[in-house]
Amino acid sequence: MTAKIIVFANEKGGTGKSTLAMHTIVSLLRAGKQVASFDLDARQGSLTRYLENRATFAKEKKIPLPISEHTSWTPDIAKIYTLRGQLDKVINRVDAIVIDTPGAHTPLAQEAMVLADVLVTPMNDSMVDLDILAHVDEATLKITGPSHFAQTVWGARQQRMLERKPPLTWVVVRNRLLYSKSKNSQVMGVLLNALSRRIHFVLANGISERVVFRELFLKGLTMLDFKEQGISHSASKSTASARTEVGRLMEAIWGQDLSNQMK
Repeated sequence: MTAKIIVFANEKGGTGKSTLAMHTIVSLLRAGKQVASFDLDARQGSLTRYLENRATFAKEKKIPLPISEHTSWTPDIAKIYTLRGQLDKVINRVDAIVIDTPGAHTPLAQEAMVLADVLVTPMNDSMVDLDILAHVDEATLKITGPSHFAQTVWGARQQRMLERKPPLTWVVVRNRLLYSKSKNSQVMGVLLNALSRRIHFVLANGISERVVFRELFLKGLTMLDFKEQGISHSASKSTASARTEVGRLMEAIWGQDLSNQMK
């Protein structure tokens, strides 16, 4: 088998890349997939810390939580190995490789984007985040052209063509959505739908703004772990909705509904 490479990238920080990457990892693991993960953000290391918290919690509570085969990309590793070389070591023995990148423009993140089969770009519902993808005229609220990150993705697509790789699937995720439908949210929806046709990405909804997602980090848990024996959490409509959100997002990322396969 050859793994599907899923890369989470956005040059702006604070969009929820690591949280979505973690939920993607656990979704795939609970669907019976073999998963390797890479954290390319050596300074922040959010995904690495998330997985470390998960391993610690599982050990303390004696709960067999599924966990990925993980590599934290430190400067010492970068001196010896290339990203392509490290991926080649696992690509034929796992089903998926999930890569979290820094919230900045770096050569390593660019390389990961070229290697990605699926590129996932989370963004908050704000004009500040939209500016990463496109320039918008303030007076007319019309898109005037693609922005720097969109051009970087275009470059990655071109490089993949030169390397005779399959076309890149780009999924832009409206993340941390609020429950109320504001005028800003409606405008963002119109602009993103227009932009998706112009620069060719799949538009998907991510997870809503919920306190529980921030609390789960310290235990290394996800919304998909609450059925595990020994993990206490009061069932609620909010929890069920969050699980549904994760399931729909995974369908956009993986290309099929995994909910029936999850344990």
